[in-house]
Amino acid sequence: MKYKNIIDMHTHTDNSFDGNHSTMYMCENACAKGLRAVAFTDHIEVDFYREKNFDKTAVQSFFDVTKARSAFNGKLVVCAGIELGQPTYDTATAEEIISERDYDFVIGSIHNLRGEEDFWYLDYSKYDIDKLLSEYFDELCTLAAWGKFDTMAHVTYPLRYIVGEHSIPVDMAKYQSKIDEALKLLVENDRALEINTSGLRQKLGRTMPDEDVVKRFKELGGKMVTVGSDAHYAEHLGAGIETGMDIAKRCGFNSVMLFQNRTPVEIPIE
Repeated sequence: MKYKNIIDMHTHTDNSFDGNHSTMYMCENACAKGLRAVAFTDHIEVDFYREKNFDKTAVQSFFDVTKARSAFNGKLVVCAGIELGQPTYDTATAEEIISERDYDFVIGSIHNLRGEEDFWYLDYSKYDIDKLLSEYFDELCTLAAWGKFDTMAHVTYPLRYIVGEHSIPVDMAKYQSKIDEALKLLVENDRALEINTSGLRQKLGRTMPDEDVVKRFKELGGKMVTVGSDAHYAEHLGAGIETGMDIAKRCGFNSVMLFQNRTPVEIPIE
């Protein structure tokens, strides 16, 4: 490994609807790969919290992580996390979810627009791409203003599908002012920006966001970044993390963040 301390702050177990492996198996693989720490951040979609049984998912995920933390004590730092999807669509429920358990780490993300399916499922021939992206970045600004999370995930998420899967070109310069607004709100609220490395192993071929956005975050006063593989399979644990750390370093960050008890801990990039 190029770096001494590899930490993966965004992963999913089989407690996520799209996850595939148990928490224990993920931990075994994390140890085998030489990871220092891993955060399990199973999906909890706030806009469908009880309707699609995410309330039960939250209980099971936290229970499994608690067991794994005990089993791997001294071998791997195991962080109890959660990926809150669309928390600003129902902030009362989102805040209730966060308060119910002693999480180490809370990710805030947007996977779909209000009343729409996940960007993954959309038929883009039926949508105005510019309107979709404008609304998405507006929602990111609302999320960043709410700010009751630790890091904001994959801020260019729709590009995974629009550009990566469907090869529809997008001029990101159109949305720069909205992206800047979201980044400024993260800075004001002392929140981290995630460098999500899943795009490196997908058709998109780059991190979410890419290096230009991370650099802009630093220019606007950003102090903290997290790096996460967004692994949904054990074999993807740690994938691209060193590339994410390279990006962080080139953009002027000397550390990445580990969170314990909702408190950031600096992990030097060395």
